[in-house]
Amino acid sequence: MMTPALSVLDLVPVRTGQTSAQAVAASLDLAQRADDLGYRRYWFAEHHNMPAVASTTPPVLSAAAAARTSRIRVGSGGVMLP
Repeated sequence: MMTPALSVLDLVPVRTGQTSAQAVAASLDLAQRADDLGYRRYWFAEHHNMPAVASTTPPVLSAAAAARTSRIRVGSGGVMLP
């Protein structure tokens, strides 16, 4: 049976009582888990000026996720709206 081509889009949410560093660590753990489960791609969405979102530097997050995974393709994207 073929595994469906699933991807993750991660905003790196900062939950109540959580620091940005903890949110990034949780997202990197999620990237590792997605890799283990056979997901095909892991995307970091770029957002700025939102206290509940810690994905302001997708290239750095992508590099960190790629260093902790072995098969999943890691990338980023952003939609810049005013």
